Amino acid sequence: MSTNTLQNLPSVAPAPIIVLAPPLHASLQGRARFFKRAIDVVGALCALVLLAPVLLLVAIAIKLDSSGPVIFRQRRVGLNGREFDMYKFRSMARDAEARKAELMALNEVKDGPIFKMKHDPRVTRVGRFIRRTSLDEFPQFVNVLLGQMSLVGPRPPVPEEVARYTPEQWQRLSVMPGATGLWQVSGRSELSSFRSMLALDLQYIRGWSLRQDILILLKTVKVILRMEGAC
Repeated sequence: MSTNTLQNLPSVAPAPIIVLAPPLHASLQGRARFFKRAIDVVGALCALVLLAPVLLLVAIAIKLDSSGPVIFRQRRVGLNGREFDMYKFRSMARDAEARKAELMALNEVKDGPIFKMKHDPRVTRVGRFIRRTSLDEFPQFVNVLLGQMSLVGPRPPVPEEVARYTPEQWQRLSVMPGATGLWQVSGRSELSSFRSMLALDLQYIRGWSLRQDILILLKTVKVILRMEGAC
């Protein structure tokens, strides 16, 4: 091939190099994932057995205080966008969902898709106590045993919130949601900024380790006993 022929050939731009970033939860693989699940199952079983008398008393108090079911089931979004029913002790009046629309203007979280009120008028008398002590969250140990939640992880959102998520916010769904987590032990009701909650969730996911999970669980016990930042 002559030099002139080579000069007449069209130039070809170099192919772009695509670098795939590791998943946010890259450390949560293999043995680490197995041990996390083992801690979830053992921890949830032990909690349900040890706390059974307390849970029974809470159920009786709820039934005596107001009409409606003892257990509140709400559709939530978990790992990779899969929906499931999350269980809680009912802490609100029976018509709480119907009254939510009239309270939207009082939402204290202004920078994100979640609804949050520190002094929600729909909360019952017993509801205020079980929220302050976090007893309302204990039925989620059942969700943990069912493999829908972990003891530690980002808080599972409702489908209506996820429908308004940005790509960055979708990263919260890259791991199993948790009954407790980094932002829950960092002030809970004192954190009224969705961006702050998101930053703590992503910090947890990117820096995940069994040690971090254990530390969060220990801090959760401390927060519950002291009723710090309870909703």
